[in-house]
Amino acid sequence: MSRFTRSTLAATEASDQAEQRLQCSTMPTGYSDKQEYSDVVALVLAGGKGARLQPLTSRCCKPTVPFGGCFRIIDFTLSNCINSGIRRIGVLSQHKQQSLARHVEDGWSFLRKDSHEFIELLPARQRLGKFGYEGTADAVTQNLNSLRRLNPRYTLILAGDHIYKADYRKLIAQHCNNEADVTIACQRVPLETAHRFGVVTDNDSGRISSFHEKPIIISKDMQQANGQVMASMGVYVFNTDFLIEALKRDRPDPDSTHDFGRDVIPQAIEHGRVYTYDYSSKQTENYWRDVGTIDAYFETNMQLLDPTIDLELQDPNWPIMTGTVPATPARFLVDGQGHTGVASNCIVAPGCVLRGARIIRSIIFSGVNIEDQTDIQNSLVLPGATIGKRCRIKNAIIDSGVHIADDTEIGYDSYHDSINYLLSDQGIVVVSDSTQPATDPTREKAHTAVFEGPAPKAVTALDRTSKWSAASP
Repeated sequence: MSRFTRSTLAATEASDQAEQRLQCSTMPTGYSDKQEYSDVVALVLAGGKGARLQPLTSRCCKPTVPFGGCFRIIDFTLSNCINSGIRRIGVLSQHKQQSLARHVEDGWSFLRKDSHEFIELLPARQRLGKFGYEGTADAVTQNLNSLRRLNPRYTLILAGDHIYKADYRKLIAQHCNNEADVTIACQRVPLETAHRFGVVTDNDSGRISSFHEKPIIISKDMQQANGQVMASMGVYVFNTDFLIEALKRDRPDPDSTHDFGRDVIPQAIEHGRVYTYDYSSKQTENYWRDVGTIDAYFETNMQLLDPTIDLELQDPNWPIMTGTVPATPARFLVDGQGHTGVASNCIVAPGCVLRGARIIRSIIFSGVNIEDQTDIQNSLVLPGATIGKRCRIKNAIIDSGVHIADDTEIGYDSYHDSINYLLSDQGIVVVSDSTQPATDPTREKAHTAVFEGPAPKAVTALDRTSKWSAASP
């Protein structure tokens, strides 16, 4: 019996706790920002293939792709739940589940089971269909029995692959005060990117009249006065009874794709009260990014090096938590020729070793080893990668565990890079085990001019203005 099932049975049998939940849930003025939500269950959708993030998702699912030095993408959603007082969480998984299961077990097993708190992995059961979860809505449908046993008044549906900080208590409080059946967290986005999101049309009170999933044409009624649109963040709060009825209507529909954005939400607008929650005006930090493509992933990581970014990772009142990371500090060593390891405007995670290397405006993830006289600029080096001697790398993503041979150049010759590696739409070079050639006789020696001249006398400290923060314990 899983922890999720044990928790549900214990919760339904404990009448005193059920009575306490009822008292909290019937508060006429909505929830306080301070209370913990004993009658809210969060379901995190973490089953996507992450095809647009290939090859970074060739060995792990999209929510467990490394981010920001020592985090995983899903850590932001899970941290938001814990910091919001929501401690009954199901993670719905499907593709490459092992990486997600390992991460949840290593980093998120600290909740108190005796208090019916849990983060439980819920894989596709394949009992309603041959191919696991058929869509985001079907993922919840396949777990309705567990949701009924938990019997929450509200169900929070969350995407597990976005980078943001959000206090979900504010979302639920507005949901209660509006007496809504569904509330959708929305962010204002530029008109030119509207086709990537679900776009809502609402009135002055925030009630939604239409929802269009990734529209090709943006009509005038979808546009805000400032030339932006209200885009769904993939964050929904449902009255649980309404959610169950909506999924029961959707399941037998032969024309449905069983997706929240394409099917369930438009139907909900017809049958109930659906409202927007304007994230940009209600949250303290107005930062939310979908990192579904290589370019978006690269850009969002690099924004962490911008001191003006509206995403504070060092806030002790809202820590971003993660699994175990190497306990040893990063080391900047002098190589055999007297060159000193140098990093400027960088994030360097624990467990890294830089021997006489120069790193400029880059993020070096945990456990990376960089050898003598290597120069890295404007790049991401993911966990466990090793970079050989005298390499030159810029505008690149080096995937986890990849070994870069001595004297390799990456990012300096687009023709050479396009033959040997993967290039994104914006020209970012992605090097992984699946893209890196086994041998490359045409590879030229990297230049070492950046290391000419006398060796520095002392190790250069990391840029003090970096927004880096180690993972919270």
